[in-house]
Amino acid sequence: MVDENFNKLINFTVFSIDSQPITVGEILLIPAILFVGILLTKWFVRIMTKRLSAKQIDPNVIQLLQRVFYVVAIAILVITLLDLIKVPLTAFAFLSGAIAIGFGFGAQNIINNFISGWILMWEKPIRIGDFLEVEEAKGIVEQINTRSTRIRRVDGVHILIPNSKLLENTVVNWTLVDRLIRTSVRVGVAYGSPAKKVADIILQATVEQPEVLPNPKPVVVFDDFGDNSLIFEVNFWINSNVEGGLRVTRSNIRFRLDELFEEHNIVVAFPQRDIHVDGSLVIKNS
Repeated sequence: MVDENFNKLINFTVFSIDSQPITVGEILLIPAILFVGILLTKWFVRIMTKRLSAKQIDPNVIQLLQRVFYVVAIAILVITLLDLIKVPLTAFAFLSGAIAIGFGFGAQNIINNFISGWILMWEKPIRIGDFLEVEEAKGIVEQINTRSTRIRRVDGVHILIPNSKLLENTVVNWTLVDRLIRTSVRVGVAYGSPAKKVADIILQATVEQPEVLPNPKPVVVFDDFGDNSLIFEVNFWINSNVEGGLRVTRSNIRFRLDELFEEHNIVVAFPQRDIHVDGSLVIKNS
């Protein structure tokens, strides 16, 4: 008796689509198929990611394959689900048209960011691990999603930037081709200092830093006769993927310059003003 009632409940027709009855059992089958399908998809993606990572495949390629597989798996899952419950695809013709119109009017930004995300993952103008400068934000790319890109800023804060913004606006990619970065250190010494000796000391302090590349060779230039100092500048290259590497290297060079200038009695210039008084000064005793 219980089995008979259960069969009646399972086979009870809820509604019909194009003369095809949809029963309670078929409706209950939908979440079960979705759960198993999503579970298998995530399991396969996890196994694929581990194997590709073990072969040291580019993380950007792995992420692109993940996105492609997810799209294909969802499409197969939906078609299989509709076929199992005997729902013809033509039944969704009107619904798909309404969705398309809604997307056209109300989801332009979403579609724009979605397409931009696929362009970023396919053309790779921005890759995982790149150091970007977007307007006022600087940071390392951690993940490129279909709608936005996640960047970890230099202060440790995570920010999400819409993919379309990365394609439509000017973006500085410090590591697009390589990780070679050119920078410089400026210093002013007091008038009367031996210029050539100062240049040799600056070059010595620069080449002593292990981060500074020997090729291209650091170059010291006598930049200008300043108001209060003789201004020198050294240009050099380092291999770094973050801005912090530049700051640390420049700081180490300045520390070393301070030591060498003190050893050779060279004074770092500071602003000075000469005051000329016309007439005489009257000093009153209290």
